Amino acid sequence: MTASVPSSAPDIGSVAGSLPRHVAVIMDGNNRWARRRDLPGPEGHRAGEKAVRRIVEHAARRGIEVLTVFAFSSENWRRPEPEVAALMSLFLEALTRKVGELHDNGIRLRFIGDLSAFSPELQAGMHEAVAMTRDNARMTLVIAVNYGGQWDMANAARLLALEVAAGRLGPADITPERMGRFVQMADLPPVDLLIRTGGEMRISNFLLWQTAYAEFYFTEALWPDFSADELDLALADFAGRQRRFGRSAEQVESVPRA
Repeated sequence: MTASVPSSAPDIGSVAGSLPRHVAVIMDGNNRWARRRDLPGPEGHRAGEKAVRRIVEHAARRGIEVLTVFAFSSENWRRPEPEVAALMSLFLEALTRKVGELHDNGIRLRFIGDLSAFSPELQAGMHEAVAMTRDNARMTLVIAVNYGGQWDMANAARLLALEVAAGRLGPADITPERMGRFVQMADLPPVDLLIRTGGEMRISNFLLWQTAYAEFYFTEALWPDFSADELDLALADFAGRQRRFGRSAEQVESVPRA
């Protein structure tokens, strides 16, 4: 008897090819970059913001459909108060100055995470940026702020529980496929490639659900030093991997390539 393949597993035929549709990045190393240059911490974050612009431009040129960057985790509130304040100020400044440029270049902007923790001014800026770029189709840039993968899954479970309490679902209706409709970015392709800069080899509670079948790439480069060439190295590494999604190598190799 042949076992059926769960529908939550990506279909090999739909993802075959050398270019990931969805790239996610843990941008690590801003503070270390600043310390190595005897600069104050905020200067590392400013340099990191320039790297974001550089990588967004290159990812769009390469034809990436979705780029998700981890800008501020739910755990980052534990950092020193001056650093958090500087990050919030830089974030608001970037929203004010850079959204028009993204819009002019056809980039659609999205935010994921618990946005309610931010100031009304910052929330308004995020909503305005999303509205301005809503119809753009060249690439989607997703910025994860006050985001944690465990929060994301707990939030999805809460929404499912509300459906059960309202009588629209029964407990037996809760499947991975259905839960996947309630996590952040449910309408976007799953993450194909997760990049972490800065030399650490962990995912730090980032996109735990969405990276279930992702390829991981770790680099020693600190985020402000991460260049277009560094991104190309990650994409080339991805192109050389065999993605099996639970199948055997023989099964994968037998699938016709488009």
